Amino acid sequence: VLTVEGLARDGELAPIQRAFIEHGALQCGFCTPAFVIASHKLLQENPSPSEDEIKEGLSGILCRCGTYYEIIEAIRDASKYYKVKREV
Repeated sequence: VLTVEGLARDGELAPIQRAFIEHGALQCGFCTPAFVIASHKLLQENPSPSEDEIKEGLSGILCRCGTYYEIIEAIRDASKYYKVKREV
């Protein structure tokens, strides 16, 4: 089972975790781990998702905090890493 803590390796945050911080995509704290894990899974399966695919990938997580725009931007930013990783 992969947890949000398990994404970090050797004290280094995963690209999706860094992107969430850089884009201010942190929510209330209760839903953030779910968004981070769902985003990581989405990018592993599709490193170049469209905005609609991102929204669909996150559709099972609801939060009233309202930083969805920042989450989408964080995913787009982190996708650069997942694209490179897949090409290698």
